[in-house]
Amino acid sequence: MDRAREGSDTELQRKLDHEIRMREGACKLLAACSQREQALEATKSLLLCNSRILSYMGELQRRKEAQVLEKTGRRPSDSVPPPERSPCRGRVCISDLRIPLMWKDTEYFKNKGDLHRWAVFLLLQLGEQIQDTEMVLVDRTLTDISFQNNVLFAEAGPDFELRLELYGASVEEEGALAGAPKRLATKLSSSLGRSSGKRVRASLDSAGGSGNSPILLPTPAVGGPRFHLLAHTTLTLAAVQDGFRTHDLTLAGHEENPDWLPLYGSVCCRLAAQPLCMTQPTASGTLRVQQAGELQNGTLVHGVLKGTNLFCYGRSEDADTGQEPRFTVAINKETRVRAGELEQAREWPFTLSISNRYGDDEVTNTLRVESREALQNWMEALWQLFFDMSQWKHCCDEVMKIEAPAPRKPPQALTKQGSLYHEMVLSEPVASGGPGEGLLLQNNAISAEIRALLSSYYSDR
Repeated sequence: MDRAREGSDTELQRKLDHEIRMREGACKLLAACSQREQALEATKSLLLCNSRILSYMGELQRRKEAQVLEKTGRRPSDSVPPPERSPCRGRVCISDLRIPLMWKDTEYFKNKGDLHRWAVFLLLQLGEQIQDTEMVLVDRTLTDISFQNNVLFAEAGPDFELRLELYGASVEEEGALAGAPKRLATKLSSSLGRSSGKRVRASLDSAGGSGNSPILLPTPAVGGPRFHLLAHTTLTLAAVQDGFRTHDLTLAGHEENPDWLPLYGSVCCRLAAQPLCMTQPTASGTLRVQQAGELQNGTLVHGVLKGTNLFCYGRSEDADTGQEPRFTVAINKETRVRAGELEQAREWPFTLSISNRYGDDEVTNTLRVESREALQNWMEALWQLFFDMSQWKHCCDEVMKIEAPAPRKPPQALTKQGSLYHEMVLSEPVASGGPGEGLLLQNNAISAEIRALLSSYYSDR
């Protein structure tokens, strides 16, 4: 096993170990969650970790099988001989993701029926790479599901298959959770004295009205929310286009399922690809270029082959500093290349003719190099470029724009929070009537009564 392969396997094993540790942490986090948003994020993290673990284990298994077959001199029955050339790798980016919804008229226009909510996100897999989108809360007030972040895959071949999976979890209505603190407040208010009861009730009301209530009821021990696969599709090179396109979705749910979400059956997105041959130089060196129509020995330049152009600079430093080239020789799928040698020339005897057709006219530029080795290097780079163009196809017509993904906002951090019972018993007392006074009561007798009421309330749940 060579060093490159060994290093790749070690890196993959490191990723696998990392995901296993993350999975253990997600399980512990899910067990400690006391808020709906936290439980949803923890369940999502657990699903992602499981998917990555399976992906990495599958890739390691494939590599081990290939190594065994290589040592024994055998080849899998369904494999084909390796090609003489391998296409360059590239970057694939998917953005502007939108999934239309199809609500019933009575639900969307007449606003009838129960207001169901779903938490949804996309899992995207390309080879062993798995990424995800942010989680979005969906109800009938939305006409489509929109994911704002771009998802970039840095390592892809032209034969890539990008699988999109839409997962969703039905979110319980807020009424059940919101009603419990109100019932508790009524019980506390009637059991305590008028003054103390009013303060407790006022604190509960103000906390609930702010939308950031510290009243956290314990979640049922059901292992957290359950995400279901709602729809999926697979995108390939044919789907790449420097624009917004619509693709079909395969729906995995149906209306009778309680976790069903009324999907229209399509996903809209922009899928872009950047082969490395279009963005990075593939060859460079000193050339003497004789442009079409010139009868002299040509112009001494520093040539850089990048994408569909051979850029000719006056100096090598000009290419590094981003200066404009003196002139450019076009290279495309129809370009014809021919190598030759000038027998009578003492200097720069080896030639490389590049011919392009413009309408009925053919324009030929001749490159001269000093050695046969340099000529072979330029020829190899050109043939590799032609091969990359044949594999990446329309992605080599022009460089598609790919924006770097914006930094992901971390999900709501898990803070040490408990029930109303813990909030009132464990908090530090403050001066009566001060700005920090809320549910905190200084009277020990009243605190003991509150403790008993809350303890009985949660034991009844």
